[in-house]
Amino acid sequence: MTYQEFKESVIREAKARKIAEYEIYYTESESTTVEIFQEEVKGYSTESSLGVCFRCVVNERAGYASTEDLSEEEAVSIVDRALANAGSIESETKALLHKKGDHYEKVSETQKEEVSGAELVETALGVQRKLYQADSRVTDGTQTYLAQGREKYALYNSNGLDLEDRAAYTQCVAVSVVKDGEEMNNGMADKMGAMKEIDIDALVAEAVEDAVSAIGAEGVASGKYPVVFSGKAMASLLMTFASVFSAEEVQKGLSLLKDKEGEKIAADCVTIVDDPRYPGSAVKRSFDGEGVAAYAKNVVEDGTLNTLLYNLATAEKAGVKSTGNASKPSYASVVGISPFTFYIKPGEVSREELFRKAGSGIYVTSLQGLHAGANPVTGDFSLAASGFLVEDGCKAKPVKGFTVADNFYALLKKVVSVGSDLELVHGRVGAPSVLVEEITVGGK
Repeated sequence: MTYQEFKESVIREAKARKIAEYEIYYTESESTTVEIFQEEVKGYSTESSLGVCFRCVVNERAGYASTEDLSEEEAVSIVDRALANAGSIESETKALLHKKGDHYEKVSETQKEEVSGAELVETALGVQRKLYQADSRVTDGTQTYLAQGREKYALYNSNGLDLEDRAAYTQCVAVSVVKDGEEMNNGMADKMGAMKEIDIDALVAEAVEDAVSAIGAEGVASGKYPVVFSGKAMASLLMTFASVFSAEEVQKGLSLLKDKEGEKIAADCVTIVDDPRYPGSAVKRSFDGEGVAAYAKNVVEDGTLNTLLYNLATAEKAGVKSTGNASKPSYASVVGISPFTFYIKPGEVSREELFRKAGSGIYVTSLQGLHAGANPVTGDFSLAASGFLVEDGCKAKPVKGFTVADNFYALLKKVVSVGSDLELVHGRVGAPSVLVEEITVGGK
């Protein structure tokens, strides 16, 4: 059966069971991935998946059931299982379904024309050749990954919602390995978007420069330093601590932003945006995991926490409207909360100007151990890092083997200036370079 036919069968069954409140959530995806090692195709794979989640509300309690089998028999079974599930769940949270009335912005597929498998292979091989040609020190271990994907999201509920979003994207990852004498370094660049819009030459140059620039890196003395975080490094921090802006985490006591809406939580130069249709994002959405219209919002504006991120349940508990941030990581997942494209709004100064403002300090370009070395509940982090010294207002020699330690909540208040060079990580979280007041650095 097609999804439309399966949906109609589930609706008939729900009505036959006199279920007044229910929702059908559907996703499908397909992807092709090419992996190049040395100058040959190491891997080529295609994947496709689809799934449906049926959610019903009985006595204000939600029952879930999901399937990948779109058959007439399964349309009956999925309703049976959800009803049984609703009867067994004990929860103090009232289950809610969204009602009609929102205005939904149109979204268009990022990539309208599908690229053939042969073209993907040839493009990936071309990237690999360019990596080897970029610098004589590029050596074996250098790899290229190229993936193309399409996704569909659909939601129907008994309140009259019948929504659909489609997305398509290409992701290209270049990993360079350079050898200089006995020293070897890795570099990486990752770009997402429409394939024809990805600047391959810029991607290659970034990956090779990332590796070459670290040649000769030494240790750094322990102490407190002004720190310039690169866009990638700052985006990695924001991604690690993004959950603190979730109303669900706040209501569970797992974030220190409780009762902070309307208060200053960051420096005046910090604005943090959540945008479901950000132009640089690979996947744009018009509705969230509950069918609430998704919209751009300044979560933090000029340092003030405007709003947490809400779904229907947490908004009901707080007495506010949902911000359209209900999430379902997969069709079978229960409803949670997450941002769409989440980023620190860029300022107007260049990275070089941030170096000049710092005078002397450290430019952090890479952070490691983000899961083990960061605590989203307290905001504390202690992370392995690498980068460059900043001397006399300029980027100087490379450094490695040190740690940076601070607190995310405190760091937001210590931002001195925000650069103009916004970078996205995994196409979903972004930041420009930022200059932060003194941070504890553990080195030699």
